[in-house]
Amino acid sequence: MPTMTSGAEVSSLGTSAGSNGYQEATPGQVQQWLRDGTAILIDVREPDEHAREHISGSQLMPLTRFDPKQAALLAKPGQKIVMHCKGGRRSADAARLSVSLASSGFTIVSMIGGIEGWKKEHLLVEVNRKVFGISVMRQVQLVIGTGVLIGSALAWFVDPMFVGIAAFFGAGLVFAGASGTCALATLLGMMPWNKAGAGGCMT
Repeated sequence: MPTMTSGAEVSSLGTSAGSNGYQEATPGQVQQWLRDGTAILIDVREPDEHAREHISGSQLMPLTRFDPKQAALLAKPGQKIVMHCKGGRRSADAARLSVSLASSGFTIVSMIGGIEGWKKEHLLVEVNRKVFGISVMRQVQLVIGTGVLIGSALAWFVDPMFVGIAAFFGAGLVFAGASGTCALATLLGMMPWNKAGAGGCMT
């Protein structure tokens, strides 16, 4: 879902400048910048998402461990630093984290619509069909949801002590939210079906 800055004005080039300290641009405009060499593109999705499909030339820097200083090292002074994700929300968050780079001469941009918007404009992406189609975070949600459901059912129908299963998964979510790390996501990311294989193609 594209995220538009409130009160932004869109120029004829497809960019918009808002009050949040960063700009927004359409996929078509970003593609033109990449061709001209006036921008770099940073993918703030997770590694498994990037491995499954990505825009050629994009640099992976997941939002979960995003560092604006590292982003600045990838660009030349005066270049636009463009963030993209799946639909535009995470790239907007990354752009907000990066607004301090403007004082160093960088223009911070969030690409409207993310890679989904890029594909809607019939622009090419590199696809690796050997990577599992469900993202790691969705797999985490499925595992935790299933664990809580099974634990609750066992506690209700078999023995109240089984409520500990649901409590275990709940505690894991609290720890993940507090620490910013998720052991289950790390473990699932190491599974063979989430590993990138050879044989990517353009689509």
